[in-house]
Amino acid sequence: MLNFLGMGAKPAVRTTADLIAERGLSRRDFLGFCSLMGVMLGLGPEGVGRVAQALETKPRIPVLWLHGLECTCCSESFLRSSHPQASDVVLSMISADYDDTIMAAAGDQAEAIVEEIIRDYKGAYLLAVEGNVPLANDGWNCFVGGRTFRSRLEETARYAKAVISWGTCAAFGCVQAAKPNPTRATPVSKLVNHVPVINVPGCPPIAEVMTGILTYMLTFDRLPELDRNLRPKMFYGQRIHDKCYRRAHFDAGQFVEKWDDDGARLGYCLYTMGCRGPTTYNACSTIGWNDGLSFPVKSGSGCIGCSEDGFWDRGPFYERLPDMHQFSIEATADDIGKVAMAGVGTAVAGHAALSVGKRLVQGRRAGADSADDSKESGTP
Repeated sequence: MLNFLGMGAKPAVRTTADLIAERGLSRRDFLGFCSLMGVMLGLGPEGVGRVAQALETKPRIPVLWLHGLECTCCSESFLRSSHPQASDVVLSMISADYDDTIMAAAGDQAEAIVEEIIRDYKGAYLLAVEGNVPLANDGWNCFVGGRTFRSRLEETARYAKAVISWGTCAAFGCVQAAKPNPTRATPVSKLVNHVPVINVPGCPPIAEVMTGILTYMLTFDRLPELDRNLRPKMFYGQRIHDKCYRRAHFDAGQFVEKWDDDGARLGYCLYTMGCRGPTTYNACSTIGWNDGLSFPVKSGSGCIGCSEDGFWDRGPFYERLPDMHQFSIEATADDIGKVAMAGVGTAVAGHAALSVGKRLVQGRRAGADSADDSKESGTP
């Protein structure tokens, strides 16, 4: 178990709940946030109480938020988290002491904060990284404060409790790492191997996914369960296709053939228009964006698979996936019925053959046993 609130952390003076109250949120708003997080994290009926207790009693997690090669869309998404806004709750849950996008400090004053966090919270702070690390030209394609981003990452990751790679840039490289990758843009997990790394991909990640992961870590003092790509299974455990509201049209063989055709107007499946939903793992179709208002497929555009490794090299985005082999993709309802019945018929025939075979074997064994008994008794 990875304890984020253990040795090395300073005693907390104020709890998260105290800071939330100072920001003007009511108790009802606070419990509403706890309820939302409990549901999103799959904590069951007792989830609200567990989240509330954690936020009311545990100290904030010190966080250093660094920026490498990226466009800052992850920070923009994070700050637009709803239920309630990140500025009201999440920035009370964590102590975002360094983030050059939102911090007031600059220059030497800002750089001094990094040194202070490493010194005072050694082994107890989180390192959040937005963007990847360029290795070409000795790393000088990206530098901050006169230093390469690689040296900054190595310094801050050395004593971090864990590293969160926000967005596809940090998790997998994204567009900067697309072929031919002239700057040798490299994901964070390829360079950090002495502390746990959590990948939270998406271009950008969903705001509530970002806040949910932080809430889980604060509530349970440990990392969430990760998949083989280091993504939290609670948000990246299912394909967008699995919960897409257009899935019924996919199963019925009803597809959009041209943009703005009758099928598009009726909300048919966008698979033939290049949608990557069947091969993309994310929570877009369940959580949505902009306070749950929409997501790309709902707005009429196919998923481009932005939370998957190497998605920029899998284009063009609006051409049908060439290697997608799955039941019912091009089938009509009649075809699906025929396949299903054929499957049932095969199963019945197989079961009958197996039953006959078993009876034959049992008959032979019975005959052999009778013969042996006759020999022993001397009966002719």
